[in-house]
Order: sequence, then C-alpha cells, then structure tokens
Amino acid sequence: MARELYTARLARKICLSQVAQCYHFDFALEGIDSFPFISGQFISAVAPDKNGKQQTRAYSIASAPHANRFDLCVNRVENGFFSNHLADLPEGAAVQVHGPHGHFVLNQPVTDSILVATGTGVAPMRGFTQWLFPENGPDRSNGKDIWLVYGTRYETDLYYQEEFEALERRVPNFHYLPTVSRAQEAWTGLRGHVQPHISKIVKERAARLGHSLPAPPVDPAIPAADLQFDIYVYICGLNFMVSEVRDLMTRYGWHKKQIVFERYD
Repeated sequence: MARELYTARLARKICLSQVAQCYHFDFALEGIDSFPFISGQFISAVAPDKNGKQQTRAYSIASAPHANRFDLCVNRVENGFFSNHLADLPEGAAVQVHGPHGHFVLNQPVTDSILVATGTGVAPMRGFTQWLFPENGPDRSNGKDIWLVYGTRYETDLYYQEEFEALERRVPNFHYLPTVSRAQEAWTGLRGHVQPHISKIVKERAARLGHSLPAPPVDPAIPAADLQFDIYVYICGLNFMVSEVRDLMTRYGWHKKQIVFERYD
C-alpha cells in the first residue's frame, strides 16, 4: 500500500556548525493542522535525483510534536544526494515526506534515563527533552533524573548546546554532559568518548541507591513484556558507538530490554 506523502515547507533553516556543515530545519506540513508523532520517531524524505530516480532517506525528528511542524538536524555529506539536497534548500521551498515511523521512543512510565548521542544522533534526544520538559506545559519527567551524554570530536560540533545548557539551569533533574574527544586547550568541559562518563553515572547512581554491580540477573520466569526497570539507556549515533555502549551496559548486568538504541549507518 502506498504511503501518504505530505508536502513539508521549509519555514526556517539555521547553520548549527559551519565546520561540520550541519543545519537545523524547521518544516511545516501543508494542508493539515497537526502532525501527531511520538518524540524519537523519524520521517522519510523523498525526492528525485538528477537521473530521475526516486531517493528516500530517513531522518530522526529533532523536536517534540507541535501543531503541523517538525524539526530536522542534518549534516551535509560529501557526495550524499539527500543531505546536499536539504542543505541547499532555501527557506520557502518544499520537500515530500512520509511518516512518522520508528520505535525509538521513551518507555512509559518515565524512569531515570541516560540519553547517549554522538553527532546528529542528538536529534531524537532533543525531541525527548522537549517532550519531557516543555517550556509552557506540564513536566512529564515525574522528577526522574535524565542525563544527556553528548559526544563529539570538536566543540564546534556540539549542536543545540545553548538550548541544553538553558534547560539544565531551568530543570534540576536534567543533567547535560557534553564531552569532546579532540578538544582544544581552552575547552574546560568533559573530554574523551562517552563511555567513561556513562560509567560514572551508573556507578554513582548504584552507590547512592545501594545497588550492587553488576546487576543481578532478571528472573527468567518473568515474560519479556512484563519486565520493568528503574532506569533505561537510549543510544543514538554511529554503529561503532552504539555497539560499544551496549556492550558496556551489558557488562554492568543491564538487561537488553533496558538498552534502547537507533543507529544511522
């Protein structure tokens, strides 16, 4: 069955990083008043290439639901048709999309959560935080601790940094941990890859709650659908990072159901 296509009109485009050629896009869908989706889902954009072949590319939505709008965060990729098509799109132009799609969403009820992202993998995390902590709406976090561990190579690649810093100042249970693996000397924040900073969160939380590590195994008699945990980790980025973090959490005794991930390579 053919998927319904929407016309998404580009309302605003912002260059988040000249160095990485990363852009923020704010789209409005024509002909509808609302575009219901769950934060963390993605849309698929569709356009013909120079040979007339229809190309489709999936992009995580970088915002929470808001009327008929959605945001994207996209890096320009050398020789990449769709990333360049979007990067060159002027405000007011349109692209065809279908969706929403995907199952990379927050488990309910909300628990303590570690959000782990690299690069444009921060897009769904921005959607999560906007849904959890809306500026003009109810706090949906239930007071749970939400950590965002965001890794990049360079300081210039920390997308939405001011937004996350402002959120951390506003919300006491949101913790923003940007880490840079190739930081300049002047950088005063965290350094290195995301794994050691995740380890610190897990160990400190376990000690505070009196939990032992690795965690005791889950009772195999409990059906998978009935499993409940007091903390989850949500991971989005390149395959290597996702696999490394999944292995790390497994070594701490975390069940695979506690480890929710999406990779984009």
